[in-house]
Amino acid sequence: MPPSADILFENVNVTTQDPERATAEAVAVQGGQILFVGSLEEASAFSGAATRRIDGQHGTLLPGLIDSHFHLLTGSLTLEDLLLNSAFDGESLGRAIRVYTERYLEKEWVVGHGLRYNILPGRQPLTRQFLDALLPDKPLILMAYDVHTAWANTAALKRGGLLHGGSGSPNSEVVMAADGTTSGELREGGAYRPILDLIPTPDDAAIDRLLKKGLAQAAALGITSIHNMDGDAVQMARYRSLLENGELSLRVYLPYSVRPEAPAEALQEAADLARQYSGDWLRAGAVKFFMDGVIESYTALMLEDYADRSTRGDANFSAEHFTRMAQEADRLGLQIFVHAIGDAAVRRTLDAYEAVASANGPRDRRHRVEHIEVVHPDDVPRFAELGVIASMQPLHAPERADGWDIWPARVGPERWPFSFAWRTLQQAGARLAFGSDWPVVSQDPLQGIASALNRRAWAAGQPEQCLMLAEALNGYTRAAAYAEFQEDRKGMLKPGYLADLVLLPGDTLATPPEQLAGLRPALTMVDGRIVYES
Repeated sequence: MPPSADILFENVNVTTQDPERATAEAVAVQGGQILFVGSLEEASAFSGAATRRIDGQHGTLLPGLIDSHFHLLTGSLTLEDLLLNSAFDGESLGRAIRVYTERYLEKEWVVGHGLRYNILPGRQPLTRQFLDALLPDKPLILMAYDVHTAWANTAALKRGGLLHGGSGSPNSEVVMAADGTTSGELREGGAYRPILDLIPTPDDAAIDRLLKKGLAQAAALGITSIHNMDGDAVQMARYRSLLENGELSLRVYLPYSVRPEAPAEALQEAADLARQYSGDWLRAGAVKFFMDGVIESYTALMLEDYADRSTRGDANFSAEHFTRMAQEADRLGLQIFVHAIGDAAVRRTLDAYEAVASANGPRDRRHRVEHIEVVHPDDVPRFAELGVIASMQPLHAPERADGWDIWPARVGPERWPFSFAWRTLQQAGARLAFGSDWPVVSQDPLQGIASALNRRAWAAGQPEQCLMLAEALNGYTRAAAYAEFQEDRKGMLKPGYLADLVLLPGDTLATPPEQLAGLRPALTMVDGRIVYES
C-alpha cells in the first residue's frame, strides 16, 4: 500500500515545470515533501482516513513562486510609512501627505516611498520649496520608487546638515540650486544617508510586527521563496527567530551585502554565514555588490553619454577593485550577485567574472548580474559563454516610451532594442531568473508574469522582448531555483521535491495574457503547510 498523504489536491490543472512530465491532474503531499504527481485515478491510492482532500475546482496548481530579487525587511519596514504609489501629480502628492499626517499626528518625521520622478508638469524638478508648501512644520523625506533618489523639505535638510550642500560619496550627489542652497534632490545613498540616519528606527517588536505583515502579503501572492538582496548576519538572525517560532512563511536565500568601502576580509564573514545557514528554510552562501546606480538619476554607468545629458554616469567600484573583490569571494566558494543597470556596468561585471574564472579555475559558479536594464549587443552572448545568470525584473520595464516614465528618454531610441532585453538574452542562451525588487515595484509575481507577456516594442521596427507564458513561469520557478543552486529541491512539482506550491483559480494557461495580472491565489503552501487560503 502506498503511504497516505496529508493533503491531496484533486481536480486541478497541474503545471509541474518538470520537463519529464509537464502536466498532471493531482498532487499528493506528505510532511514537507511532494509524495505523488499524476492522474486523478492514481491519486486515490494516496488518500487515507486522515488525508485532507482539496478540490481545486479545475484551478491551476503551480510550483511555489520564487522571487529572485526581493527586500523582505526593507520592504516590510515601509508598510506603515507614507506610500506614494497612487501619487501621480503634485495635487495627489499633497493629498497623500495630508491624509498621512492627520492619521499619524504623533510621528516626528514623515517618510514617503514609491515617488515617481516626474510628478510635476513638464518634468519640472521637485524642489524643497514645493515640499515646504505641502508640509512646512515637520521634516519630510520622500524616496523615489527605485530608492536611488530622495527629495527632502527644508526642515529635513537643516536637520541633516545638507541645506548648503554636502560631500556625499562616490556616485552620489546633493543637487544644488542656483542660489547656492540644496535644491531638495539627493541622488544615491551617500547623499541622503545623513537624513535617514536621523530618523528613529522601530524597536524589535515593531520590526517583527511589520515583518509578519510583509510575510502575510507575500503568502497571499503565492511567493514561497525569496532571494533577499540587502542582507547581513543580523537580518538573518531575525529570520531565524521567526522560523524558530513557526512564523516564517517563505524560504530565504540571503546574499551578504558588500559596500565599496568594505575590506576584502569582510568576505570571510559571508563565508562564515554560509556555514551557519545551509538549510531549506534559511540559506547563505552569496555576496551582493552594487556596481552602479540607476538610469533615472544618471548614476547608472553607460558606455556612451545619456541621450539627454552629457554624462556616462559613474561606478561604485573601479574595474580593478571589483575584480579583486570578486576573485576573493569566488575563492571562498561564494556566489556573486551584482547590481548592474547600465551597459558599461554590465560589461565591467562580465569582464570581472571572466577574469575570476581564469584565475580560480573551473567550477559551477552561477554568478549573477542583477537588473541589466541596458546591455550592449556584444555582451549578450557572454552570459551563456560564462554561465552567468541574468536576474531581471519584468515590472521595471516602462510600458511605453511616451508615458510618465522618464527612463526611455534617458537612454534614447538607439539603445531601446537592448533595453530590458529578456527575449534577446534568452535566445542567446542566457538563463533568466525573475523577481520584483520589492518594494521598488509590487511584489505580486502574477503582475510580473503579465508584464513579461504583454510588453510591446516602444517603436516600430524594434525587436519584441515579450515572452511566452511558459517562459515567464520558468523565470519564477525552475530558473529561479537554479539561480540559487536549488533546482534539485524546488521549482518543480515532482515527487521528493519540497512541498511548496500555489493554487490559482481557473486554467492559467488558457487565461488571456491581459487578465493574468488580476489573478489572485486561492491557496499557498510552503513545506507542506498552508500559509494562505482565500
